[in-house]
Amino acid sequence: MGVGYEGRDVGGFVADLRASGAELLVDVRLTPLSRKRGFSKRALAAALEEAGVRYLHRPALGNPKENRPGFAGKVDELAAARSTYADLIERNPASQAALSELVDLARESKVAVLCFEADEQRCHRHVVLNLVEQRLRETRDPHRGGE
Repeated sequence: MGVGYEGRDVGGFVADLRASGAELLVDVRLTPLSRKRGFSKRALAAALEEAGVRYLHRPALGNPKENRPGFAGKVDELAAARSTYADLIERNPASQAALSELVDLARESKVAVLCFEADEQRCHRHVVLNLVEQRLRETRDPHRGGE
């Protein structure tokens, strides 16, 4: 499941996350800093821990600054930004390792994937979640997609 904190306060965000049954939040921001109080790495991790939700930061799944404008652009720009991001993930061994770890974690517990953007369709976490779902399907049915 994907979550964005745009327009949220940390208390409400953590309460909603806990109510969803999430056991782990994986932060896929390249840099886990925020101007929004409570959403920088240390403060967020502490608030989550207090609520019984684990926190992991995986910067290898972050979206490079130069690719971010496309996610806010027109349909063709959005498609190009998604494609660029997916290519970056595919070519980067650290990103592949982080993605594999996320897939393993998703098998074991209910995971929420975090970035800032409220609209998941306009965020790189949409690509991350699609890749995770694809790998989960492939491991459940090894005859699909791998031929």
